[in-house]
Amino acid sequence: MKSHDILEVSKSLRTRCMVYTRVMGYHRPVESFNLGKKGEHKERTCFHESSKRHVAAL
Repeated sequence: MKSHDILEVSKSLRTRCMVYTRVMGYHRPVESFNLGKKGEHKERTCFHESSKRHVAAL
């Protein structure tokens, strides 16, 4: 079964979730953004830190 099919079958069980982002040191819901800010939010890229930590030589 493909993911699209799974989503259609369980459509009645799904609920809307609130997405928050950190702005200027505090968290705000994305749905409260104006049209321009929502566009900026969609263009952001996710940052994934690598599991290896680099230790500086002393």
